[in-house]
Amino acid sequence: MFLFLTVVQAIVAAALVGVILMQRSEGGGLGVGGSPSGMMSARGAADLLTRTTTVLAVLFVALSISLAFLAASEGQPSTIDQTLERDTSIPVAPAAPADAVPLVGDDPLAAAAAQAAEEEAPAESSVPLDQ
Repeated sequence: MFLFLTVVQAIVAAALVGVILMQRSEGGGLGVGGSPSGMMSARGAADLLTRTTTVLAVLFVALSISLAFLAASEGQPSTIDQTLERDTSIPVAPAAPADAVPLVGDDPLAAAAAQAAEEEAPAESSVPLDQ
């Protein structure tokens, strides 16, 4: 029911936008300005687009209120969960360190940097840095 009303609401909203955009501009926003015989006359009020806009606007508001009521009534839990359950599974131990990298003191990062520096040592035929 909720999904059906939501689809109908979207169709009504699109139709309302279309009808409003098809209307002729009277000038001056919010009823200010324009001709005095425009919207307030019997002919202006009886216009098909004006009536359609009114019907669609009333339908849009009614559907909005209905959807809000349905969402509030369906989303209410019957009870409140007051438990404080936690994940009590045993944590997995970290993997054992690899013995390939020798330690320099107690710092494995320094050992890895020293090993990388030894591998990238310049050869004798390289250009000296002072030139």
